[in-house]
Amino acid sequence: MKNVVYIALLLLLTTSSCKKYLDVTPDDVATLASSFSNANETEAYLFGCYSNLQALADIRRNAGFTTSGEVIFPINLSDRTTLGGAGGDAGFTIMQGLQNADNPLLNYWDGYNMGLNLWQSIRMCNTFLANVNTTPGLPPYQAQRWIAEAQFLKAYYHYWLIRMYGPIPIEDVALPVNATTDQVRVPQQTVDSCFNYVVNLLDTAINNLPAIIENTAAEQGRITSTIALAVKAEVLATQASPLFNGNPDYAGMVRKDGTHLFSTTADPTKWQRAATACQAAIAAANAAGASLYQFKLNGNVVHMSDSTEALLAIQGAITESWNPEQIWTLNPYFGWQYMAAARTNADAASNVFAVYSNFSVPIAESELFYTNNGVPINEDKNWDYANRYTLQPGDDAHFYYIKKGYPCAKGNFDRENRYYADVAFDGAIWFGLGNTDDNNANFVNAVNGYAAWPDALRGNATGYWAKKLVPYQTYFGQTSVGYNYSWPFMRLPALWLLYAECLNEVSGPSAQVYQYIDMVRARAGLQGVQASWAQYSNNPGKPGTQAGLRAIIHQERRIELAFEGQAGWDLRRWKELQGVMSGPFQGWNVNPASNNFTTQGYYQLVNYYQPVFSVKNYIYPIQTYDLLTNPNLVQSLYW
Repeated sequence: MKNVVYIALLLLLTTSSCKKYLDVTPDDVATLASSFSNANETEAYLFGCYSNLQALADIRRNAGFTTSGEVIFPINLSDRTTLGGAGGDAGFTIMQGLQNADNPLLNYWDGYNMGLNLWQSIRMCNTFLANVNTTPGLPPYQAQRWIAEAQFLKAYYHYWLIRMYGPIPIEDVALPVNATTDQVRVPQQTVDSCFNYVVNLLDTAINNLPAIIENTAAEQGRITSTIALAVKAEVLATQASPLFNGNPDYAGMVRKDGTHLFSTTADPTKWQRAATACQAAIAAANAAGASLYQFKLNGNVVHMSDSTEALLAIQGAITESWNPEQIWTLNPYFGWQYMAAARTNADAASNVFAVYSNFSVPIAESELFYTNNGVPINEDKNWDYANRYTLQPGDDAHFYYIKKGYPCAKGNFDRENRYYADVAFDGAIWFGLGNTDDNNANFVNAVNGYAAWPDALRGNATGYWAKKLVPYQTYFGQTSVGYNYSWPFMRLPALWLLYAECLNEVSGPSAQVYQYIDMVRARAGLQGVQASWAQYSNNPGKPGTQAGLRAIIHQERRIELAFEGQAGWDLRRWKELQGVMSGPFQGWNVNPASNNFTTQGYYQLVNYYQPVFSVKNYIYPIQTYDLLTNPNLVQSLYW
C-alpha cells in the first residue's frame, strides 16, 4: 500500500493533463488499518474508488456508443475465426444478436466482456465511507469533501447499473466478511426505489463538493457539485422517461415476494422534478463559468477559411480538453482515433496498421443530420430527397466540404455544419490529418472510398467515418502523431437540450423550450426551430405540438451528441432503439473485390447486416450463475 501511495504522490506532482493519479487502485491485500492510517493512504484509497469511473472513458465499454446504431465495427462471425478474434468488440457484437444470459456481453454485474465490476467499486466506496473518519489527524473539511466524492461515485455506479439492468439490489453499506448467507443474498429493489436512492445520495454529496476545481494541476478530474447537479438532472430525466416510467413491457417483472419491480402507471410529475433539477444544474454551470467552446487555433495551419473554422468550433467542443463547455471530463485520453480516422494520404493508405479506420457509420446515421436549412432531409421541401443516392461533382459552393469536381453522392450536398464537422465520406474534405490548407484543391480525404477495405478488421464497412472523434492536429502516416484529448462525459448543450425535453414533457411547446433548442442550433449556423420549420419544412406545424416538438428534440440530441456515448442511452430511455434497429445497417459497396475500384461499383447501396434487437434487449440479462448464487434475484424479463 505504501508503494501505491508513493506512486500516487509522484503522479500528483508530475502529471498535468492526463492526471493518472485517479487511476490508482489500492492494494486489495492491505489491511483496513494501513489503508486509513494517514491522510495520504486514505486519499489513495479514494482514488481507487475513482478507478472504474475513469475506465468508462473507453467508449468501447459504453453501451451508449457501441449499441446505439451510430457506429458499427466491421467484423462478422466468420471473420472472427480467420482473424483470431477482435478485442474490444463485445458491445458491437450485441447488435448481431450475440447477447446471452450465460455469458453476457458488456457485463457490468461481474466485470466480463468489456464490462466493469461496478459492485466491487460500490463496495470500495462503502469501505471508504465506513473508515475515512478513523484517519488520524484528517481535517474535518477534507473528510467532508472526500466523503462527498465517495457518495457521488457510489451513486453514479448504482445509476449506471440501473440504466443497464433496471431494478438492482441497493448496496448501501459494506457487509462484514463474516456476513451470513441471508445477508449477502440481497434482492432487487423497485426501479423507483433505486432511482430515489441515487438522487438522495447525490443531494447529500452536493452540499460538500466544491463548485469548481481551483487547483487544476493537482485535482483536475475530481467531482464537483456542478457535475453532481448535472448528473442528478440526467438521472431524474431517465427515471421520468418511458422505459422506466410505467413501462407496460416490464409490468410482469416481479420479485419473488410478488413486488412489482417496474411502476405500472406512468407518473407525469416525474418530468417536472427532472425539469427543476435541469434548471438548477444549468444555473450552477453558469455560475461555474460554463459556456460554449470558442475555437482557438492550436497547431501549424497554412490556410483556414471561415467555413473550416466553423466546423472546428463544433469539433473542438469535443477534442479540446477541459474547455468551458465540458461540464464533466474524464481524465484518460481517448485512445481510438486510429479507428475513427480515414486514410487521407498515401502513407496512411499503405500502412493499414497505423489507421484501422474501422469505426463505420451506417448511412442511416449520416442521414440523421439536417439539411443546411435546419430541418430533416426528408422534410425539406427544397432538398432532393428522392435522388440523394445519385452522383454529382463537387462545386464551388461546397469547396471547403467536398473536393471540387469529385463525383459524390448528392446526399452530401447542402447539409448543416454538424454533418461536415462530424461525418466524413468519399470525396469529403478532411481538414487536418496532415493537411492544413483548405485552399488545396487537390486534397480529398483519400478514403479513397475505393481502397477503404484492406480486410475485415482494418477497413471501414460503410464509407462513412466518425470524423468528430479525431482532432485536426492528429496526423496518420508512416509516422503518426496523435493529438490526445480527455473524454468529455457531459457538455453544456446536452444539459440545455435535456431541459428543453423536460419542459416540453411537462407542458408542451413554449418560448423557453424553443430558446434552449435554438441556443444549440445557433452554433451550427441554423435558424431557430420555428423559423426553420415555417420556411422550409413540408410539415410546418410540427414544432407547435408536443409530439412534434418531442421528435425534434430527440433528433436534435442525437445530432448534437453524435458519437459521444449518449445516443444509445437516450434511445433506450425513450424506447426508440428498437425502431432504429428495425432495418439493416447499410453503406456503400466498399469492398474492392466487388466494386472493381470504380465509381459505379462503389456507389451501390448494400446491407452490411441486420441488427438484432427486441423488447428484451432494453434491459441487460444478469448472468445465470449469479441467479444460482443469489436465489433472491430474478432474471431480467424475457431472458
